[in-house]
Amino acid sequence: MPLKNYGVLKGTPINRVLGSGSNPHYQVHVVDDTTDYRLAVNVQSALSPSEVEYLVDSNFRHPFLPQLEALDRGWHPLASQPAGPALDYIRSNLFDPRLMVPLPFNVPGPDNDLNEKVDHYIQRAMADEDSLIYAFGEPWGPEPGKKDKIFGFLPGNGVHDIHMNQGNVGRFTDDDGVYQDGALLLHFPHQNQWVGIFLKFQSQTWHTDDVTGHQISPPVSGPPSDAGIEPRPFQLGVPPTPESPDGAVRIVAALANPTASPEVETVTLLNTTDRTVELAGWKILDRDKNAMGLSGSVPAGETVRVTLAAPVVLSNKGGQITLLNPDGLRVDGVAYTGPDASLPGFSIVFP
Repeated sequence: MPLKNYGVLKGTPINRVLGSGSNPHYQVHVVDDTTDYRLAVNVQSALSPSEVEYLVDSNFRHPFLPQLEALDRGWHPLASQPAGPALDYIRSNLFDPRLMVPLPFNVPGPDNDLNEKVDHYIQRAMADEDSLIYAFGEPWGPEPGKKDKIFGFLPGNGVHDIHMNQGNVGRFTDDDGVYQDGALLLHFPHQNQWVGIFLKFQSQTWHTDDVTGHQISPPVSGPPSDAGIEPRPFQLGVPPTPESPDGAVRIVAALANPTASPEVETVTLLNTTDRTVELAGWKILDRDKNAMGLSGSVPAGETVRVTLAAPVVLSNKGGQITLLNPDGLRVDGVAYTGPDASLPGFSIVFP
């Protein structure tokens, strides 16, 4: 069963408390025009291994950001579906998942634990009166007559589940769902800068069912783990495998704003492996998850330019491109903004 009330809070951070204790959360006091909220951000997992995986993107860009800017301050329920601001770590192409790393929440020394990584940007936002925070997750409260246990405001009220909310194990599988992941986004308008803070438990897996958000087993033989799937950490420089195929073929460029008439949009794929990849059964998906089947092959270390056909469309106002292998597993995914596609006839290059 997915989260009951997924959405996003838009407000101003005014105070914070570092995570501590046996089940630590980094706590943030946020206000909108009329209401106080507490953000409870997990910086340690209740399951082993306890270190939370994180990624901080200090130059976050995505086509849904204008939709967030247009929101009023306060809590906003979000429909768990593509093409909107609802987040999905796997399907929204928010970042390269191989860049996430586990980190303890409390380690002696400066700037070397998860508390400090989050605190750096929260403190900066608190010092900038025009900054805004967007907290994606599930709300609790208001709790009439009950003060908030951390910051003391009345009534208690807040947002939790500010982390990936799919691919869970054990009792936490009840929270699984698609397009309902949690995160923190911070906007610094004077610098025209967005910062994304993304969190995931090591017990969660990346490849999940498109309907339920539950873990799906990899197409490999061998004894399963207690969770029914053997989680594999994503690491740059590690060769892709059948159960962890990400990066085997990369989306390196796209022509979303062609000058030819009729328009001919293209996507360029790079085979990063040491062998030819047969593309039969592979698919390219656009922002709305329209799919187009592929054919042919890509020799080892070479590229192929794929001409797109209906129903797949690359919008000039920004979009997403996702590559799936024949098992339906995400191999690569990218997102681009309207300014990225603003030059007619020029391809967008993805790092």
